Amino acid sequence: MDKFLTGLFIVLLGVAAVGVAVTVRYRSEIRAVQEHIDSLGSQVVMTDCGPIEYARTGTGYPILSIHGNGGGFDQGLSLAETYLGEGFQIIAPSRFGYLGSPLPAGAAPDQQADAYACLLDALGIQQVAIFTTSAGVTSSIQFALRYPGRLSAMVLHSPNAPGKVEVKLPPQPVFRAVLGSDFLYWLVGTNMISMFVPKELPLTDQMAADVRQAGLSVLPSSRRANGMVFDTYFGNHEINNYPLEQVKTPTLVISAVDDPAALHENARSLAERIPGARLVAIPDGGHLMLGHTEEVKLEITQFLQNNLNLLKNSQ
Repeated sequence: MDKFLTGLFIVLLGVAAVGVAVTVRYRSEIRAVQEHIDSLGSQVVMTDCGPIEYARTGTGYPILSIHGNGGGFDQGLSLAETYLGEGFQIIAPSRFGYLGSPLPAGAAPDQQADAYACLLDALGIQQVAIFTTSAGVTSSIQFALRYPGRLSAMVLHSPNAPGKVEVKLPPQPVFRAVLGSDFLYWLVGTNMISMFVPKELPLTDQMAADVRQAGLSVLPSSRRANGMVFDTYFGNHEINNYPLEQVKTPTLVISAVDDPAALHENARSLAERIPGARLVAIPDGGHLMLGHTEEVKLEITQFLQNNLNLLKNSQ
């Protein structure tokens, strides 16, 4: 009996030690994420469309940097920092339901497009280019359809596009429950990012670190849950009904051939339906285009610079 109690004590002690270590690591990582968000200097501006959180950096031609699923203004800034060169003014809003931008009743991608226009009005900006990724593409295309005179160029990266979807979604209550708890998301949800990486793609240490960071960047998930649920179960599907042939904006579509989340065949169809759109096919790297940052950056900055120069010459 004494040996049993001793063994049980050792097991419980080990479990407690693991629990303490896990808790310490969680607190450290979520604290670092929150400190990073706080350091970025976002603001909430009251507009005719309601409160909108945004951050603004750099100088030059204004680029509206629209984040994807799991994002917020912080990921809009990160997207621009990763893929855009110098000479641009970056305006990165948090879309509906993310961080400091509430999800309004009856939210829809066209309403989100109107909110972009309201934000630009509040900032005194008439015309922009858009750089967006994944689920941000839906409302960005709505902006192109609704406000063609205010949009000079559009870059669609790993785009949500009309067509079939192969990613199997968990039941909505389960998804919301995981996102609603920062600790639960940190414990199990950060692995959800693996659905964006092809299983056959060999990951270097840097790629693995990038995937891990992408998972952590969703923290605090509780402050992004409303937006993620809206995108995943409602907003993304709306793009199937859009008259893409009516888009008048010069458009660049960039898609990885092996993207398991936003299928390349859908992106190709998207580019074919938007008049004059150019498609760049990245051979591998999945939804995050792992290992192709410099290549993608070059394509995007050249496209924007060429189209903005044409705009200047025509004025």
